[in-house]
Amino acid sequence: MKTTLTPERSAASREALRRANTAFARVYPGESSQRQPVHTVYGGAHLFRANTARKMGDLALASLRDHAPDGAHLAHGLGLPQRGGFAQRVYARVVDKLEREPVEDFRLDFEDGYGHRPDAEEDAHALSAAQEVARGLEQGTLPPFIGIRVKSFTEELYARSSRTLDLFVTALLEHTGGRLPPSFVVTLPKVTVPEQVTALAHLLSELESAHGLPSGALMLELMVETPQALFDSRGRPHLLSLVEAGEGRCSHVHLGAYDYTAALNVSAHVQGMLHPACDFLRDTVQVLLAGTGVRLSDGATTVMPVGPHRKQGDTPLLPTQQRENTDAVHRAWQLAYRNTRHSLERAYYQGWDLHPAQIPVRYAAVYAFFLEGLEPSSQRLKAFVDKAAQATMLGGVFDDAATGQGLLNFFLRGLACGALTEEEVRATGLTLEELHGRSFRAIVQARAAPSR
Repeated sequence: MKTTLTPERSAASREALRRANTAFARVYPGESSQRQPVHTVYGGAHLFRANTARKMGDLALASLRDHAPDGAHLAHGLGLPQRGGFAQRVYARVVDKLEREPVEDFRLDFEDGYGHRPDAEEDAHALSAAQEVARGLEQGTLPPFIGIRVKSFTEELYARSSRTLDLFVTALLEHTGGRLPPSFVVTLPKVTVPEQVTALAHLLSELESAHGLPSGALMLELMVETPQALFDSRGRPHLLSLVEAGEGRCSHVHLGAYDYTAALNVSAHVQGMLHPACDFLRDTVQVLLAGTGVRLSDGATTVMPVGPHRKQGDTPLLPTQQRENTDAVHRAWQLAYRNTRHSLERAYYQGWDLHPAQIPVRYAAVYAFFLEGLEPSSQRLKAFVDKAAQATMLGGVFDDAATGQGLLNFFLRGLACGALTEEEVRATGLTLEELHGRSFRAIVQARAAPSR
């Protein structure tokens, strides 16, 4: 057939298009294939011990058993449905998780959870915290994800923040013989300008070089806690510039709802995760970072599930005091549950926890969310695989692979955190090997290949 547009005529525009497509793919590589934790527990670095995760799990279990000893009580406390044993299924999986892996991610905090202390005291805590992390790495007691949060890189705090980072990482590598915990990350709070992120990236690069670590071994994550992290001084979208300033090291962005709303002059008594300003923050961050592979985490519920009465020595609490404690804990749990569900429904699959008694609610909310979506998602995924393979076998193009990948990600997340079992995942018709390949397109192509 006769054509006009020869390769020579279109070569220049084709090369320009290739460069543009390559640049786009570099900035927007798509969803990360790595596991994402469902929460990050923040705790003062001075309090961290090698067995902190296990101790927090024991405290979480004790709170659960004191204030919700079974599925029916948990359903009453959180408003879970009880039909078909749903609440008991959630309860059993929460208990199993707290016994097996109570904390998925922990951040040793040298910022808000630590405060401002004399330099000598923070120096000592940086060294002792590093020693405890090294001990936990040796004993196998660390959570699967861990890191430190340093102070911000403002003019006032840069010297203190960078010194703590240096002391901690240097001591940690000395104690471990040059090993880092898996998925170790450094969190930079209250970011406002790209130069702060670049400065941290350069410090991490210098530490890698000095200690013989491979490039990129030390990752960073950013905290969006100010309006200036979203838009620059001329009102232009700014967040992607902050991420890119990390020079490929930025894996996560965490939202700080309370600092953010305070910066907007929201009155303290109405601040909270459900304030409309927080939804604007969530939506804006999602839009600005969609497709970049950067994982997003929502903020924390700051009302702690603690009763007003404490046991004095061996004297037991009165029944009325026990009821008042449980009522107070349930009110805090209900707030945390609503906040977590709101985050999940807006596609924020990770958030902060600040107290051991919050952890059971985190898992209960996450597990209820995934179990509610299990049956329809199973049916949809099975139908998508069949439909996509049929189109491929017949030489057609299945153009809704993104939806199929989204359904696959639902099962990957649910299985990774313990919300779903392997048996429930296999009911989709997928094998675990196919699931762990993490690619819907690869599953379809492999299934269609023998029939071509």
